Amino acid sequence: MPMVLKSFDMEKQVLIIGGGIVGLSTAYYLTKAGHAVTVLDKGEINKGASFVNAGYLTPSHIMPLAAPGMVSKGLKMMFNSASPFYMKPRWDMEFFKWAWYFYRSCTPGNVKKAIPAIKEINLLSRTLYEEIHRSNDLGPFHLDRKGLLMLYQTQASLEHEKEVAAKASQLGLEVDYLNQAQLKQMEPEVEVNALGAIHYECDGHMTPTEFMPKMVHFLKSKGVALHTRETVLELRTKNQRISQVISNKNTYQPDEVVLAAGTWSATLARQIGVPLSLQGGKGYRIDVKRSTGIHMPAILMESNMAVTPMKGFTRFAGTMEFSGNNDIVRRERALALVQGAKKYYPQLHIGPEEIAAAQTGLRPVSPDGLPYVGRCGAYDNVLFATGHAMMGWSLGPATGKLIEELISGKQTSMPLDMFRPDRKFK
Repeated sequence: MPMVLKSFDMEKQVLIIGGGIVGLSTAYYLTKAGHAVTVLDKGEINKGASFVNAGYLTPSHIMPLAAPGMVSKGLKMMFNSASPFYMKPRWDMEFFKWAWYFYRSCTPGNVKKAIPAIKEINLLSRTLYEEIHRSNDLGPFHLDRKGLLMLYQTQASLEHEKEVAAKASQLGLEVDYLNQAQLKQMEPEVEVNALGAIHYECDGHMTPTEFMPKMVHFLKSKGVALHTRETVLELRTKNQRISQVISNKNTYQPDEVVLAAGTWSATLARQIGVPLSLQGGKGYRIDVKRSTGIHMPAILMESNMAVTPMKGFTRFAGTMEFSGNNDIVRRERALALVQGAKKYYPQLHIGPEEIAAAQTGLRPVSPDGLPYVGRCGAYDNVLFATGHAMMGWSLGPATGKLIEELISGKQTSMPLDMFRPDRKFK
Protein backbone atom coordinates (compact mmCIF):
# COMPACT_ATOMS: atom_id res chain seq x y z
CA MET A 1 0.00 0.00 0.00
CA PRO A 2 1.26 3.52 -0.75
CA MET A 3 2.51 5.46 2.28
CA VAL A 4 0.34 8.60 2.64
CA LEU A 5 0.36 11.23 5.35
CA LYS A 6 -2.78 13.38 5.56
CA SER A 7 -2.06 17.10 5.47
CA PHE A 8 -3.73 19.41 7.97
CA ASP A 9 -3.76 23.20 7.69
CA MET A 10 -0.46 24.27 6.07
CA GLU A 11 1.40 21.04 6.77
CA LYS A 12 2.60 19.18 3.70
CA GLN A 13 4.04 15.73 3.24
CA VAL A 14 7.40 16.34 1.57
CA LEU A 15 9.58 13.61 0.13
CA ILE A 16 13.25 14.52 -0.31
CA ILE A 17 15.31 12.28 -2.56
CA GLY A 18 18.93 12.57 -1.45
CA GLY A 19 20.55 12.69 1.99
CA GLY A 20 23.57 14.90 1.34
CA ILE A 21 24.11 18.34 2.84
CA VAL A 22 21.50 19.86 0.52
CA GLY A 23 18.84 17.23 1.23
CA LEU A 24 19.40 17.31 5.00
CA SER A 25 19.43 21.12 5.08
CA THR A 26 16.13 21.10 3.20
CA ALA A 27 14.70 18.63 5.72
CA TYR A 28 15.93 20.87 8.56
CA TYR A 29 14.10 23.97 7.37
CA LEU A 30 10.97 22.11 6.29
CA THR A 31 10.72 20.47 9.70
CA LYS A 32 11.20 23.84 11.40
CA ALA A 33 8.33 25.16 9.27
CA GLY A 34 6.00 22.37 10.45
CA HIS A 35 5.99 20.06 7.44
CA ALA A 36 6.15 16.25 7.60
CA VAL A 37 9.40 15.15 5.96
CA THR A 38 10.73 11.87 4.60
CA VAL A 39 14.28 11.59 3.25
CA LEU A 40 15.36 8.73 0.99
CA ASP A 41 19.02 7.99 0.34
CA LYS A 42 20.43 5.13 -1.67
CA GLY A 43 23.41 4.85 0.69
CA GLU A 44 23.97 5.08 4.44
CA ILE A 45 24.49 8.89 4.61
CA ASN A 46 28.11 8.34 5.56
CA LYS A 47 30.11 9.01 2.40
CA GLY A 48 30.12 10.94 -0.87
CA ALA A 49 30.65 14.60 -1.68
CA SER A 50 29.07 15.83 1.57
CA PHE A 51 31.72 13.93 3.53
CA VAL A 52 34.87 14.41 1.42
CA ASN A 53 34.68 18.13 0.59
CA ALA A 54 36.96 20.89 1.85
CA GLY A 55 34.33 22.19 4.27
CA TYR A 56 34.55 25.78 3.06
CA LEU A 57 32.03 28.57 3.46
CA THR A 58 32.98 30.56 0.42
CA PRO A 59 31.54 34.01 -0.25
CA SER A 60 34.86 34.66 -2.00
CA HIS A 61 34.12 31.99 -4.64
CA ILE A 62 32.18 34.39 -6.84
CA MET A 63 33.40 32.96 -10.15
CA PRO A 64 31.36 30.10 -11.66
CA LEU A 65 33.21 27.02 -12.86
CA ALA A 66 32.12 27.87 -16.42
CA ALA A 67 34.45 30.81 -17.01
CA PRO A 68 36.60 31.97 -19.95
CA GLY A 69 39.68 29.80 -20.34
CA MET A 70 38.25 26.69 -18.69
CA VAL A 71 37.61 24.89 -21.98
CA SER A 72 41.15 25.34 -23.25
CA LYS A 73 42.49 24.32 -19.84
CA GLY A 74 40.32 21.19 -19.92
CA LEU A 75 41.44 20.27 -23.44
CA LYS A 76 45.09 20.55 -22.42
CA MET A 77 44.57 18.32 -19.40
CA MET A 78 41.98 15.81 -20.57
CA PHE A 79 44.44 13.08 -21.53
CA ASN A 80 46.40 13.33 -18.27
CA SER A 81 44.56 11.37 -15.58
CA ALA A 82 46.68 13.01 -12.85
CA SER A 83 45.79 16.58 -13.89
CA PRO A 84 43.64 18.81 -11.63
CA PHE A 85 40.94 19.14 -14.32
CA TYR A 86 40.46 15.77 -16.05
CA MET A 87 37.83 14.76 -18.59
CA LYS A 88 37.99 11.07 -19.42
CA PRO A 89 37.20 10.59 -23.13
CA ARG A 90 34.09 8.40 -23.44
CA TRP A 91 31.10 7.92 -25.71
CA ASP A 92 28.22 9.46 -23.77
CA MET A 93 25.65 11.65 -25.47
CA GLU A 94 24.58 13.33 -22.22
CA PHE A 95 28.22 14.23 -21.56
CA PHE A 96 28.64 15.56 -25.11
CA LYS A 97 25.58 17.78 -24.71
CA TRP A 98 26.77 18.98 -21.29
CA ALA A 99 30.25 19.73 -22.68
CA TRP A 100 28.73 21.77 -25.52
CA TYR A 101 26.55 23.73 -23.07
CA PHE A 102 29.58 24.24 -20.82
CA TYR A 103 31.57 25.60 -23.75
CA ARG A 104 28.74 27.98 -24.64
CA SER A 105 28.52 29.16 -21.01
CA CYS A 106 32.20 30.09 -20.67
CA THR A 107 31.72 33.73 -21.68
CA PRO A 108 32.46 37.01 -19.89
CA GLY A 109 28.79 37.96 -20.17
CA ASN A 110 27.56 34.84 -18.41
CA VAL A 111 30.18 35.23 -15.69
CA LYS A 112 29.21 38.87 -15.12
CA LYS A 113 25.55 37.90 -14.67
CA ALA A 114 26.40 34.98 -12.38
CA ILE A 115 28.71 36.77 -9.92
CA PRO A 116 26.08 38.75 -7.94
CA ALA A 117 23.83 35.70 -7.56
CA ILE A 118 26.72 33.48 -6.41
CA LYS A 119 27.81 36.09 -3.89
CA GLU A 120 24.29 36.55 -2.51
CA ILE A 121 23.51 32.86 -2.04
CA ASN A 122 26.93 32.28 -0.42
CA LEU A 123 26.40 35.08 2.09
CA LEU A 124 22.90 33.80 2.83
CA SER A 125 24.26 30.31 3.48
CA ARG A 126 27.09 31.56 5.69
CA THR A 127 24.54 33.44 7.80
CA LEU A 128 22.33 30.36 8.06
CA TYR A 129 25.23 28.14 9.17
CA GLU A 130 25.99 30.69 11.88
CA GLU A 131 22.32 30.72 12.93
CA ILE A 132 22.30 26.90 13.19
CA HIS A 133 25.47 27.14 15.26
CA ARG A 134 23.94 29.70 17.65
CA SER A 135 20.66 27.78 17.92
CA ASN A 136 22.41 24.79 19.49
CA ASP A 137 19.90 22.55 17.67
CA LEU A 138 22.72 20.21 16.75
CA GLY A 139 24.81 20.81 19.85
CA PRO A 140 28.32 22.26 19.48
CA PHE A 141 30.13 21.81 16.17
CA HIS A 142 33.22 23.21 14.50
CA LEU A 143 32.60 26.49 12.67
CA ASP A 144 35.56 28.82 12.15
CA ARG A 145 35.79 32.26 10.55
CA LYS A 146 39.53 32.59 10.02
CA GLY A 147 39.05 33.30 6.35
CA LEU A 148 40.74 31.57 3.42
CA LEU A 149 44.25 32.00 2.02
CA MET A 150 44.91 31.91 -1.71
CA LEU A 151 48.59 30.87 -1.70
CA TYR A 152 50.58 31.68 -4.84
CA GLN A 153 54.07 30.78 -6.01
CA THR A 154 54.21 32.83 -9.20
CA GLN A 155 53.49 36.42 -10.13
CA ALA A 156 51.14 35.19 -12.86
CA SER A 157 48.90 33.47 -10.29
CA LEU A 158 48.88 36.59 -8.16
CA GLU A 159 47.83 38.76 -11.09
CA HIS A 160 45.05 36.34 -11.99
CA GLU A 161 43.66 36.20 -8.46
CA LYS A 162 43.98 39.96 -8.00
CA GLU A 163 41.29 40.36 -10.67
CA VAL A 164 38.94 38.12 -8.69
CA ALA A 165 39.88 39.84 -5.42
CA ALA A 166 39.14 43.23 -6.93
CA LYS A 167 35.65 42.07 -7.96
CA ALA A 168 35.09 40.58 -4.50
CA SER A 169 36.20 43.80 -2.84
CA GLN A 170 33.87 45.85 -5.05
CA LEU A 171 31.01 43.60 -3.87
CA GLY A 172 31.83 44.44 -0.25
CA LEU A 173 33.70 41.25 0.66
CA GLU A 174 36.68 41.53 3.01
CA VAL A 175 39.99 40.98 1.19
CA ASP A 176 43.59 41.48 2.32
CA TYR A 177 47.02 40.93 0.77
CA LEU A 178 49.79 39.16 2.69
CA ASN A 179 53.52 39.18 1.94
CA GLN A 180 55.82 36.37 3.06
CA ALA A 181 56.49 37.90 6.48
CA GLN A 182 52.78 38.38 7.17
CA LEU A 183 52.10 34.86 5.95
CA LYS A 184 54.71 33.55 8.38
CA GLN A 185 52.96 35.35 11.24
CA MET A 186 49.69 33.70 10.27
CA GLU A 187 51.25 30.22 9.87
CA PRO A 188 54.12 30.18 12.40
CA GLU A 189 54.26 26.40 12.92
CA VAL A 190 54.78 25.22 9.36
CA GLU A 191 57.08 26.16 6.50
CA VAL A 192 55.05 27.58 3.62
CA ASN A 193 56.65 27.80 0.19
CA ALA A 194 54.76 30.73 -1.30
CA LEU A 195 55.46 34.28 -2.42
CA GLY A 196 52.45 35.47 -0.46
CA ALA A 197 48.70 35.11 -0.19
CA ILE A 198 45.42 36.84 -0.79
CA HIS A 199 43.39 36.52 2.38
CA TYR A 200 39.61 36.34 1.94
CA GLU A 201 38.56 37.27 5.46
CA CYS A 202 34.90 36.77 4.51
CA ASP A 203 35.23 32.98 4.35
CA GLY A 204 34.92 30.25 6.95
CA HIS A 205 35.37 26.51 7.30
CA MET A 206 33.88 23.51 9.08
CA THR A 207 34.31 19.77 9.63
CA PRO A 208 31.68 18.01 7.46
CA THR A 209 32.24 14.58 9.04
CA GLU A 210 31.23 16.08 12.40
CA PHE A 211 28.30 18.19 11.16
CA MET A 212 26.53 15.56 9.04
CA PRO A 213 25.96 12.93 11.78
CA LYS A 214 24.78 15.66 14.16
CA MET A 215 22.27 16.86 11.58
CA VAL A 216 21.04 13.29 11.04
CA HIS A 217 20.59 12.85 14.80
CA PHE A 218 18.68 16.13 15.12
CA LEU A 219 16.34 15.34 12.22
CA LYS A 220 15.52 11.91 13.61
CA SER A 221 14.81 13.45 17.01
CA LYS A 222 12.28 15.77 15.35
CA GLY A 223 10.41 12.96 13.64
CA VAL A 224 11.95 13.12 10.17
CA ALA A 225 11.80 9.69 8.53
CA LEU A 226 15.31 8.98 7.23
CA HIS A 227 15.35 5.89 5.03
CA THR A 228 18.78 4.68 3.97
CA ARG A 229 19.68 2.06 1.37
CA GLU A 230 16.48 2.98 -0.43
CA THR A 231 16.74 3.61 -4.15
CA VAL A 232 14.06 5.40 -6.13
CA LEU A 233 13.08 3.27 -9.11
CA GLU A 234 10.20 5.17 -10.66
CA LEU A 235 8.44 8.53 -10.59
CA ARG A 236 4.83 8.24 -11.70
CA THR A 237 2.99 11.34 -12.90
CA LYS A 238 -0.64 12.37 -13.27
CA ASN A 239 -2.18 15.74 -14.08
CA GLN A 240 1.16 17.60 -14.08
CA ARG A 241 2.12 16.21 -10.69
CA ILE A 242 4.24 13.38 -9.37
CA SER A 243 1.54 11.11 -8.03
CA GLN A 244 3.72 8.25 -6.77
CA VAL A 245 7.38 7.67 -5.95
CA ILE A 246 8.27 3.99 -6.10
CA SER A 247 11.46 2.76 -4.44
CA ASN A 248 12.98 -0.66 -3.94
CA LYS A 249 11.20 -0.77 -0.55
CA ASN A 250 8.09 1.42 -0.57
CA THR A 251 5.60 3.46 -2.59
CA TYR A 252 4.98 7.08 -1.56
CA GLN A 253 2.28 9.61 -2.41
CA PRO A 254 3.78 12.93 -1.26
CA ASP A 255 2.41 16.44 -1.62
CA GLU A 256 5.81 17.73 -2.75
CA VAL A 257 8.93 16.03 -4.11
CA VAL A 258 12.42 17.54 -3.81
CA LEU A 259 15.14 16.12 -6.07
CA ALA A 260 18.35 16.65 -4.09
CA ALA A 261 20.12 13.49 -5.23
CA GLY A 262 23.22 15.18 -6.59
CA THR A 263 24.26 13.94 -10.01
CA TRP A 264 21.57 11.22 -9.93
CA SER A 265 18.92 13.96 -9.97
CA ALA A 266 19.40 14.15 -13.74
CA THR A 267 18.52 10.47 -14.17
CA LEU A 268 15.35 10.91 -12.13
CA ALA A 269 14.48 14.10 -14.01
CA ARG A 270 14.70 12.30 -17.36
CA GLN A 271 12.06 9.83 -16.13
CA ILE A 272 9.54 12.66 -16.09
CA GLY A 273 10.79 14.30 -19.27
CA VAL A 274 12.84 17.09 -17.67
CA PRO A 275 16.19 17.48 -19.51
CA LEU A 276 18.32 18.45 -16.51
CA SER A 277 21.92 18.75 -17.69
CA LEU A 278 24.31 17.50 -15.00
CA GLN A 279 27.66 15.74 -14.85
CA GLY A 280 29.45 14.27 -11.87
CA GLY A 281 32.69 16.09 -11.14
CA LYS A 282 34.65 13.73 -8.92
CA GLY A 283 36.69 15.21 -6.09
CA TYR A 284 39.30 13.48 -3.92
CA ARG A 285 40.37 13.89 -0.33
CA ILE A 286 43.20 12.66 1.90
CA ASP A 287 42.97 13.12 5.68
CA VAL A 288 46.05 13.38 7.90
CA LYS A 289 45.00 12.58 11.47
CA ARG A 290 48.05 13.98 13.24
CA SER A 291 49.52 17.41 13.73
CA THR A 292 50.67 19.11 10.52
CA GLY A 293 51.22 22.58 11.99
CA ILE A 294 48.73 23.98 9.45
CA HIS A 295 46.21 26.34 11.05
CA MET A 296 44.77 28.26 8.10
CA PRO A 297 42.57 26.88 5.32
CA ALA A 298 44.20 27.54 1.98
CA ILE A 299 43.83 27.11 -1.75
CA LEU A 300 47.17 26.11 -3.29
CA MET A 301 46.79 27.99 -6.54
CA GLU A 302 49.34 26.33 -8.80
CA SER A 303 48.40 22.90 -7.44
CA ASN A 304 44.66 23.57 -7.82
CA MET A 305 43.79 22.03 -4.46
CA ALA A 306 42.49 22.89 -1.00
CA VAL A 307 43.88 22.40 2.50
CA THR A 308 41.62 22.57 5.55
CA PRO A 309 42.50 22.19 9.25
CA MET A 310 39.44 20.32 10.52
CA LYS A 311 38.50 19.00 13.94
CA GLY A 312 41.12 16.33 14.68
CA PHE A 313 42.78 16.20 11.26
CA THR A 314 43.99 18.16 8.25
CA ARG A 315 42.22 17.56 4.95
CA PHE A 316 43.85 17.82 1.51
CA ALA A 317 41.18 17.92 -1.16
CA GLY A 318 40.61 18.81 -4.76
CA THR A 319 40.67 17.83 -8.42
CA MET A 320 37.75 17.80 -10.85
CA GLU A 321 37.36 14.54 -12.73
CA PHE A 322 34.64 13.95 -15.29
CA SER A 323 34.62 10.19 -15.84
CA GLY A 324 31.00 9.19 -15.30
CA ASN A 325 29.14 8.39 -12.10
CA ASN A 326 31.49 6.12 -10.19
CA ASP A 327 33.45 6.06 -6.93
CA ILE A 328 36.67 4.61 -8.37
CA VAL A 329 39.76 5.96 -6.59
CA ARG A 330 42.52 6.57 -9.14
CA ARG A 331 45.82 6.28 -7.31
CA GLU A 332 47.53 8.75 -9.63
CA ARG A 333 45.01 11.42 -8.67
CA ALA A 334 45.49 10.80 -4.95
CA LEU A 335 49.25 11.02 -5.46
CA ALA A 336 48.77 14.30 -7.32
CA LEU A 337 47.22 15.74 -4.16
CA VAL A 338 50.23 14.61 -2.13
CA GLN A 339 52.68 16.11 -4.63
CA GLY A 340 50.68 19.32 -4.87
CA ALA A 341 50.68 19.74 -1.10
CA LYS A 342 54.43 19.05 -0.82
CA LYS A 343 55.17 21.94 -3.20
CA TYR A 344 53.72 24.36 -0.66
CA TYR A 345 54.49 22.57 2.60
CA PRO A 346 57.93 21.00 1.97
CA GLN A 347 58.17 19.51 5.49
CA LEU A 348 54.81 17.76 5.16
CA HIS A 349 54.76 13.97 5.05
CA ILE A 350 51.71 12.01 3.91
CA GLY A 351 52.23 8.29 4.37
CA PRO A 352 51.20 5.28 2.27
CA GLU A 353 48.33 4.35 4.61
CA GLU A 354 46.91 7.86 4.42
CA ILE A 355 47.13 7.78 0.63
CA ALA A 356 45.50 4.34 0.51
CA ALA A 357 42.59 5.70 2.58
CA ALA A 358 41.80 8.42 0.01
CA GLN A 359 38.11 8.80 -0.78
CA THR A 360 36.09 10.41 -3.54
CA GLY A 361 32.76 12.14 -3.96
CA LEU A 362 30.74 13.25 -6.97
CA ARG A 363 29.84 16.92 -7.21
CA PRO A 364 26.82 17.62 -9.43
CA VAL A 365 27.98 20.17 -12.01
CA SER A 366 25.62 22.16 -14.23
CA PRO A 367 26.89 23.51 -17.57
CA ASP A 368 26.99 27.13 -16.40
CA GLY A 369 28.33 26.41 -12.91
CA LEU A 370 25.15 27.60 -11.18
CA PRO A 371 22.89 25.36 -9.10
CA TYR A 372 19.39 24.29 -9.99
CA VAL A 373 17.15 25.60 -7.21
CA GLY A 374 13.40 25.93 -7.55
CA ARG A 375 10.25 24.49 -9.01
CA CYS A 376 10.08 22.68 -12.30
CA GLY A 377 7.70 24.45 -14.69
CA ALA A 378 6.31 21.21 -16.13
CA TYR A 379 5.07 19.86 -12.78
CA ASP A 380 3.27 21.48 -9.88
CA ASN A 381 4.89 19.55 -7.04
CA VAL A 382 8.51 18.98 -8.13
CA LEU A 383 11.43 21.07 -6.87
CA PHE A 384 15.11 20.76 -7.72
CA ALA A 385 18.00 21.31 -5.32
CA THR A 386 21.16 20.19 -7.07
CA GLY A 387 23.96 21.25 -9.43
CA HIS A 388 26.09 23.11 -6.88
CA ALA A 389 29.45 21.96 -8.33
CA MET A 390 32.26 22.76 -5.86
CA MET A 391 30.04 24.91 -3.63
CA GLY A 392 27.67 22.19 -2.42
CA TRP A 393 28.82 22.32 1.19
CA SER A 394 28.86 26.09 1.26
CA LEU A 395 25.37 26.42 -0.25
CA GLY A 396 23.56 23.61 1.59
CA PRO A 397 21.61 25.68 4.15
CA ALA A 398 20.74 28.45 1.69
CA THR A 399 19.34 25.93 -0.77
CA GLY A 400 17.37 24.19 1.96
CA LYS A 401 15.94 27.47 3.20
CA LEU A 402 14.94 28.60 -0.30
CA ILE A 403 13.21 25.29 -1.04
CA GLU A 404 11.32 25.51 2.27
CA GLU A 405 10.18 29.04 1.43
CA LEU A 406 8.85 27.89 -1.93
CA ILE A 407 6.98 24.93 -0.43
CA SER A 408 5.58 27.09 2.37
CA GLY A 409 4.45 29.76 -0.08
CA LYS A 410 6.71 32.44 1.39
CA GLN A 411 8.69 35.22 -0.23
CA THR A 412 12.12 33.75 -1.00
CA SER A 413 15.18 35.17 0.75
CA MET A 414 16.68 36.05 -2.63
CA PRO A 415 15.65 36.01 -6.30
CA LEU A 416 15.92 32.59 -7.94
CA ASP A 417 15.84 33.57 -11.63
CA MET A 418 19.50 32.63 -12.18
CA PHE A 419 18.95 29.18 -10.66
CA ARG A 420 15.82 28.14 -12.58
CA PRO A 421 15.85 24.36 -13.21
CA ASP A 422 14.23 24.88 -16.62
CA ARG A 423 16.72 27.48 -17.86
CA LYS A 424 17.90 26.88 -21.39
CA PHE A 425 21.46 26.32 -22.60
CA LYS A 426 22.10 27.11 -26.25
